[in-house]
Amino acid sequence: MSVKIQPLGDRVLVQAVTDTQEMQGGIYIPDSAQEKPQEATVVALGTGGKDKNGDEIVFNVKVGDIVLTSKYGGTEVKSEGEEYKILSQGDILAVVNP
Repeated sequence: MSVKIQPLGDRVLVQAVTDTQEMQGGIYIPDSAQEKPQEATVVALGTGGKDKNGDEIVFNVKVGDIVLTSKYGGTEVKSEGEEYKILSQGDILAVVNP
C-alpha cells in the first residue's frame, strides 16, 4: 500500500483496524456514537532526525505493526478516501504481539 502522506520527525501514520460488526443486539449503531478504535496498523514512519537533546530519534515500531494508541491522541486525516491518524510516537501505548 502506497500512501501519499509522509509524517515528519517522531510522528507515525496509522490506520485504524476496523471492526466489521455494525449491528449490536439487533440495533444499528451510527459511526458518530461508536467508540473510537484504539487498535491501528502502522502505515508509515516519520523522517526521524534529532530530539531536543540532540539524540537520534529511534522508532520502537515498524511499518505493519499492530499498535494500541491513546484514545484521543493524534490528528485525523483523509487521503484517497481512506482515513488515517498522524500521531507522535509517544501516543503509541503498546505493540500487539510483536
